[in-house]
Amino acid sequence: MKPVTILFLLLLSMTMFSQKFEGKAVYMSKTTMDMSAWGDKMSPQRIKQIKARMKNFLEKTYTLTFDQATSSFKENDKLDAPGGGAGSRWGGTSNGSIYKNIKERKLLEDKEFFGKRFLINEQMEQPDWELSDETKQIGNYTCFKATYTKVNNDFDWSVFRRRKKTDSTAAKEKEKVRTMQVTAWYTMQIPVSAGPADYWGLPGLILELNAGRTTMLCTELTINPEEPVTIKVPSKGKEISREEYNKLVQQKMEEMREMRRGRGGRRR
Repeated sequence: MKPVTILFLLLLSMTMFSQKFEGKAVYMSKTTMDMSAWGDKMSPQRIKQIKARMKNFLEKTYTLTFDQATSSFKENDKLDAPGGGAGSRWGGTSNGSIYKNIKERKLLEDKEFFGKRFLINEQMEQPDWELSDETKQIGNYTCFKATYTKVNNDFDWSVFRRRKKTDSTAAKEKEKVRTMQVTAWYTMQIPVSAGPADYWGLPGLILELNAGRTTMLCTELTINPEEPVTIKVPSKGKEISREEYNKLVQQKMEEMREMRRGRGGRRR
């Protein structure tokens, strides 16, 4: 399939907004861990134990509630298994919901960080999807493949798993743009430009998405239920930009790392 023209996308968008499509989609998310950085420092048994403890963090379920113009993506509540470790929290953070309004190109993300709530507000940019004629079946739906290279603006937690760099090296790493290849499978049988997390911009609902080490697959889908869906717009928390939030997290993590080093230096 050749790249879709802007006119064709506009026509598709007009068709979507003229029809009634709303519902809920449940996604199973799985993320793999890269333990190669530890090399021979950790035994296979220890690696297995860590993966077991991290299962609640690496495997999650989410619900996407959507209509033609808006959507809300939120992690489903679950009980932490005994010894399950971090659960939904990691590094003092807890995610709330991600709200998208494709008419207004507006994204709101609700987050909690060390007991404080924040509301990330950012303008959505149309992803530069490359559409393919490759198809596969997901449940009862024929899905088409789409790919694009995403600039990752989320906070890079890996910097705190590495040794502290010199000022010049740290500056170079900071300037380096992090990207990842994203593959989505969407169905035009549900002409809604929605998807899991912050993904959108295709002429149909995304039923499967692969981004980096994470795969999200739709396992349950309800279209046009008898009771109209309710899409909540997050409003609690201090409004902040993505860049400001990332700076706040980095500052807090650096403070905690220095505190741990200070305690370690006093040991004899």
